[in-house]
Amino acid sequence: MRFAPLLFAIVPLYAQNVGIDSHIDTAQRVLIDRADLTQRSAVGHVDIPRLREGGVNAPFFALWVPTYYKGSEAVRRTLDLRDAMQGLLDAHPEQIALALTAADVERITRSGKIAAILAIEGGHQIDDDLAVLRMYYRLGIRAMTLTHFRNTDWADSSTDQPAHNGLTDFGKQVVREMNRLGMIVDISHVSDKTFSDVLEITSKPVIASHSSCRAISDVPRNMTDDMIRVLGKNGGVIGINFGEGFLNPQDAELLKKAINSISYNEPSLTGKALDSYAADEAHRDMKPQPTIATIDDAVAHIDHAVKIAGIDHVGIGSDFDGISSPPKGLEDISKMPALRAALRKKGYSEQDIRKIFGGNTLRVLREVIGK
Repeated sequence: MRFAPLLFAIVPLYAQNVGIDSHIDTAQRVLIDRADLTQRSAVGHVDIPRLREGGVNAPFFALWVPTYYKGSEAVRRTLDLRDAMQGLLDAHPEQIALALTAADVERITRSGKIAAILAIEGGHQIDDDLAVLRMYYRLGIRAMTLTHFRNTDWADSSTDQPAHNGLTDFGKQVVREMNRLGMIVDISHVSDKTFSDVLEITSKPVIASHSSCRAISDVPRNMTDDMIRVLGKNGGVIGINFGEGFLNPQDAELLKKAINSISYNEPSLTGKALDSYAADEAHRDMKPQPTIATIDDAVAHIDHAVKIAGIDHVGIGSDFDGISSPPKGLEDISKMPALRAALRKKGYSEQDIRKIFGGNTLRVLREVIGK
């Protein structure tokens, strides 16, 4: 019994060593390009060697399906992404393993492996069917972004014309079912009204997996101070997005122009033809663009969100492999130590930094799933 206090002192250290990025799009590279994440690559922003260098050992892998995949096609594409990730997990069990709970995250990272947390990025991927949502949960998916670039049939997106005044009745059912299952509700990409509807009905903390602060960079995908404040009161976490337009006001102007120029015309394709179209689009969109944003902009957004919501409600949601031009000084996930150093210079304590870089999001994972 005399060793019990020592055991209780040691256990929290495992959580302190968990590094979480709540949103990376690397699963796209695994599916489209058959990327071998066990090897350091000259392309993309994330692989296992760079995850280790960056101290990120529990990333959320987003299974993102473009909104022009409709109905059963969106479900098929989601399953293809899930299968691609399973191929990685099966081929390299000594390096990476699926995490279903916070306890899994701690156990897997303690063993020296990467804990892969799976998320869906777009409510259209359930094809308006709660049974599909439940099946995704059974496949190990533990978070879902309610919308992406366009509205779903049940929720308004921040980058589309309002159609539902937030959530429909079915949309509210989706949130309640996610709460019941133990799946994290992700409000990045949703409209302001959808956000407020979610916060009114959710019984558990939610996250903004990859959003930044609208007060600094005025794009609709970022959160207002009021939204960040409410998110904090909910117990949730905002994961700061490293996309250049999300961070820097000058880059934001270019991002808004790009959003406004995107056509509503969508390909009338299915199957392999649609997949080829998506692959071409992914390669085109990921070509680096000139950027003004720097690591100092990322620090400014983290600091602003902490001042608004509190230190317990801010995390990292880089959007690596989903953004074309990360800020200078944060070119890929291996550069995370530079961000930690910048926060130390800003006056953040080691305890604060551990919260931002994983502890806060791990808490939400535990509170939502209950393990």
